[in-house]
Amino acid sequence: MSHPFTPWSSSVTALDIRGQLVQLEEERAAALREGLGEISAYMADLHAEIEHRREHYIGAAVTEIATLRAELFGPQVG
Repeated sequence: MSHPFTPWSSSVTALDIRGQLVQLEEERAAALREGLGEISAYMADLHAEIEHRREHYIGAAVTEIATLRAELFGPQVG
């Protein structure tokens, strides 16, 4: 079954979101194996969720990298 959209939270790490993304990709693979690929509404919803998580994963990863860089070298100015 699909996972509902959830708002991004600063307490959720990029690793957490990556795990959710992997689960959704596994769900898509299982759905295709089981012949559910013909259910267009289900597949569209699953595709939308994967894209949503992917966007959040990228945002969280970039934020974590920027935060670490600022902690190591100070804020970037200019």
